[in-house]
Amino acid sequence: MDRLRVVPARRHGQERLYVCMADGRSIAWYDRDTARVNLLSEDRREDVLGVLRPFLAGPVTVGPPPVPTSAELARLALHPDDDLAPNRPGEALLIDLDRDPGPAHRLRPDPRRRALAAEQTVGTALDRLAGGGRHTLHSVPLPGGDRVHHLLIGPAGLFCLHALDAHRQRVRIADPMVTVGRREPHPLLRRVRSDADRASHALTAEVHAVLAVVGAARLDAPAPPRRVRVLRDTDLGDLVRAGGVLKPADVEALHAMARDRHTWLRV
Repeated sequence: MDRLRVVPARRHGQERLYVCMADGRSIAWYDRDTARVNLLSEDRREDVLGVLRPFLAGPVTVGPPPVPTSAELARLALHPDDDLAPNRPGEALLIDLDRDPGPAHRLRPDPRRRALAAEQTVGTALDRLAGGGRHTLHSVPLPGGDRVHHLLIGPAGLFCLHALDAHRQRVRIADPMVTVGRREPHPLLRRVRSDADRASHALTAEVHAVLAVVGAARLDAPAPPRRVRVLRDTDLGDLVRAGGVLKPADVEALHAMARDRHTWLRV
């Protein structure tokens, strides 16, 4: 009987332990995230479990690999250039700064870098919420040069987030106007609602608008804005504490649709 060996690896962001034969062929793998042993051959079931036993913690499910869902098949068929999932927080700004860094010496910091820092802060907070059936997408391009800063998809629903840099400044909100420090008021909430509406049209599902305020010294919103939730970057965890709205299969299907660049071409 061929001697089996266990080889650790990561695939699609999941940690796996592959059970390989002497010639390198895999006959099974163990997904730590799902606690599932996937067998390619039932004939080696006991051998596989025996070699994996030192690595198993608690009960596991054993069986053949699950049949791919339609969402998984769509993801596998997606061309890498059209897949938005690898986008980093602030991807568009990172590319813009790489192409045009601006003058080496400036009297004032480049506002693009402050905006980038805000998107990265929000993106990092959202990425920490990943797991439990939740997915995040960043810097989703829209026609006309616009983009959705962040999209959160999970059992609690879909959320379109706009990151606002307010480093140590007071933020005042009087729908639709948003005032940061001594800057002129700007009708930012119209943009936030518009982004969510466009996302809802693209995904044919309800998308909630969120303004994520980063680093504000004070946040004044006397009346809740219409159809926009205002949260500090430290409170973004509130978005996943709501009860389940979407089924797991719906979440995966929406994520597969949202990560495809072509989904956003006509919104």
